Amino acid sequence: MKRIAFALLFLIFSCESDDSNRNQENNGEPMENPNGSLTLELVNAFPNLSFDQPLDLQSPDDGTNRIFVVEKGGLIKVFPNTMDTVQFEVFLDVGNTLSTESEQGLLGLTFHPNFSSNGLFYVHYSPNTVTSRISRFQAVNNTVDLGSELVILDIPQPETNHNGGQLAFGPDGLLYLAIGDGGGAGDPDNNAQNNSNLLGTILRIDVDNPDSGRNYGIPSDNPFIGQSIARGEIYAYGLRNPWRMSFDTSTGNLWTGDVGQGAREEINRIQLGGNYGWKLFEGTDCFSGDCDTTGLIPPVFEYDHSNADRSITGGYVYRGSSLSTISGRYIYGDFVSGRIWALTLDGGSNEELISSGLNIASFGTDANEELYVCAFDGSIYKFVENTSN
Repeated sequence: MKRIAFALLFLIFSCESDDSNRNQENNGEPMENPNGSLTLELVNAFPNLSFDQPLDLQSPDDGTNRIFVVEKGGLIKVFPNTMDTVQFEVFLDVGNTLSTESEQGLLGLTFHPNFSSNGLFYVHYSPNTVTSRISRFQAVNNTVDLGSELVILDIPQPETNHNGGQLAFGPDGLLYLAIGDGGGAGDPDNNAQNNSNLLGTILRIDVDNPDSGRNYGIPSDNPFIGQSIARGEIYAYGLRNPWRMSFDTSTGNLWTGDVGQGAREEINRIQLGGNYGWKLFEGTDCFSGDCDTTGLIPPVFEYDHSNADRSITGGYVYRGSSLSTISGRYIYGDFVSGRIWALTLDGGSNEELISSGLNIASFGTDANEELYVCAFDGSIYKFVENTSN
């Protein structure tokens, strides 16, 4: 069975009509999993606001308690983190210089660690159908000067799907980028195993100390420094479409979901220089070549497509204070089925939290590390404990 392209899911499931639970409005009414031992609910976090294909949710560490939501079509909306919020402001609009073909669009946002003093933030977007662009902008309060854009890195894209898109600063102060394999079924150009290009990777760059001729530097301990063929920006490789990555704020470990081809979805803990196997392996299933696992890092956890699960959405290790039952677990979901799980960090236990019926495009955290869900029904949800039991 061929993989249902994630690109098509944006179109198919955003207008699904034969599932009464999918894409419904939820105006504060909880969605719960009565069969789960972890008794959590999802409620609409901002019932007076709506969003168009939200793909990311971020909060800067600047003491303002604001939420920023990234929409595929090119807007970043900002508003106070209160449930009774009735209005947002447009923080950034790149819609006039954007391709939204297939999986392209405005895909990710992160704030500089010193955002409160320098106003710098970074976005990943598609200026055309053949490019992924990482750019820096500067904000003053809720206002962004489009003329402040500094293009950090352009990455050629052979297809319009598998762009990845997440940006995150690590505990080392360096910027990490999740980049897909360039699209096309089965990675036809073997990009993810070819370190002479930047596709199918996690990149790590230094935006504060640029090298001569570039708007970024390459850290001296990146794994392929000094190799004549490999790109020095690469931190890890062998990924198909790393859809949503995050750092565990307690341990510093980097986690990502990686969307599968036609059989397996996987969760990886990213290590310096790690090869995660694609397209040699899809999860732990041999996909091509001689099936030799030498030098490959297997997933921490994987799941198959037997229960209508088709496309992983990576999440976060929960380090907030309000949900004791999932503290220290990796929370993630599936875009197609809408199911959300809690995984122990050794991958030994995986428990379903909620079957939401939502197209879950992303997770995010606020300034207190509480967890939110971006859904294609136009709402942002948050987890609350079920106190009725």
